[in-house]
Amino acid sequence: MSIPAPKPAAPSLPPVVEFRGDVSKTFNAGTSKAYTAIHHINFRIDDVPGRGEFIAIIGPSGCGKSTLINLIAGFSTHIPATTGEVLVRGEPVTGPGRDRGMIFQRYSSFPHRTVLQNVTFGLDIHRRELDLTKDAINDMAMEMIRKVGLSGHEYKYPSQLSGGMQQRVAIARTLILKPSIILMDEPFSALDEPTRIGMQKLIIDMWHDIHATVFIITHSITEAVYLGDRVWIFTKGPGTIAVEIKDLIPPSQGVDPLEIQERQEFKHALEAVAREFKRVTG
Repeated sequence: MSIPAPKPAAPSLPPVVEFRGDVSKTFNAGTSKAYTAIHHINFRIDDVPGRGEFIAIIGPSGCGKSTLINLIAGFSTHIPATTGEVLVRGEPVTGPGRDRGMIFQRYSSFPHRTVLQNVTFGLDIHRRELDLTKDAINDMAMEMIRKVGLSGHEYKYPSQLSGGMQQRVAIARTLILKPSIILMDEPFSALDEPTRIGMQKLIIDMWHDIHATVFIITHSITEAVYLGDRVWIFTKGPGTIAVEIKDLIPPSQGVDPLEIQERQEFKHALEAVAREFKRVTG
């Protein structure tokens, strides 16, 4: 009786995002206005099947945090990196893509479009690629609007909405395309505290629906510990990742932000991150 040949090992997937070769970015290179925003950055974020991962980034102002996520986004103002390689799914980043969604600090809705028209915007652009009818697009948008708590506001314009509601529109418009990578640049910093807490819980719940890899920049250590699976602490500019804190961060899915902040494990993680932040940034 012959022994069956072993099954070939499943091919390993490329990282969701990878910075390799000491990535740096210098703007206005070769001129008197040249400045380096980031340098010596290397990391690899692998996919976590059925879940994704949340990376929270904190650091002093001007340390290059936004430059890092703008490189991932593929904005023409930032690519290519000055040194090293920025890869998404093993391919060099050459521009924006539907696989990456961005949520900015400033409310970024189109002022001349209603809530519904803002949410359908990306689907309309990719309608043929996605093989969607107009009715299907509207149905998907209405469902997403319901999920972010904006039912009844579908036909309002951004100027008729509060700041928190406008950010819900931005979240809905981004997540409806189901990007595998979500980039968030201080998305809640302009909101009052009760609204901000509600938005934190919303983004955690929505993230677990689409299993994306998320990068969020925040100036709040509490927010970083609540949202992040891991927390990166940047040095002063030109920035690099000085510390990664992962094992201490407690899970937050399904837990209210105010409730988890009272737990001892959260307080312990918060103290550890704050201590490292002070050490790194001086």
